[in-house]
Amino acid sequence: MGKYDLTGLNIPEHVAIILDGNGRWAKKHHVPKNVGHSKGSDNVEKIVEAAHDMGIKYITMYAFSTENWNRSEKEVNALMKILRDYLKQCLKKSKDNNMRCLIIGDKTGLDQDIRDSIDELEEFSKDFDGITFIIALNYGSRDEIRRAVQKIAADCKSGEMDPSDITEQTISDSLDTKGIPDPDLLIRTSGEIRLSNFLMWQSAYTEYIFTDVLWPDFKPKHLISAIEEYSRRDRRYGGRNEDDEE
Repeated sequence: MGKYDLTGLNIPEHVAIILDGNGRWAKKHHVPKNVGHSKGSDNVEKIVEAAHDMGIKYITMYAFSTENWNRSEKEVNALMKILRDYLKQCLKKSKDNNMRCLIIGDKTGLDQDIRDSIDELEEFSKDFDGITFIIALNYGSRDEIRRAVQKIAADCKSGEMDPSDITEQTISDSLDTKGIPDPDLLIRTSGEIRLSNFLMWQSAYTEYIFTDVLWPDFKPKHLISAIEEYSRRDRRYGGRNEDDEE
């Protein structure tokens, strides 16, 4: 953590980011959307490296949602090309940065070559223990919960589980994020103020920060500002601090 002076700050263990604003960045700079997406992709590595240097243990980025398929075929194809290139680059980056990579979302909806690259990357990086980088790809929280319910229902039907034994932990363990701590801090760039179907179960007690900065312009200093704001908040998880008691 020598690169950044975060003395006195409460560093979140897990930060989630909704990467928004690539298209608006492209429009602002009078370039095609794919240039904006490429700039956004380049920024991912910079922020992941900065997060690692700041002592963050997990970082999840919303790369492609289940709803993004509704975009134009040209834009989707451009995003998939960027994704293919990025997954290949991640093999070297994961080793250089001691970074474990995980992909959450419905992988069955992706082309086979992308799924093969995901499998290769996850296997290659599984023992790295510096920072865990989670990419939400073809991900939607409602779809994730639907798949979890189907799994639990199948276990009940087969007799492996009784419905009365289902707990919140049962559901958490059936989600794509099994074994990953819930996010402490969620950041959304570009000024939109909504979750957009992202980690809705996991973010029940997450602190939200929304910034007008477009994702390609989001820099480590903006991440530090978010951590500073996070540090000022009193996280009570539905309880009450003694100082608040009457």
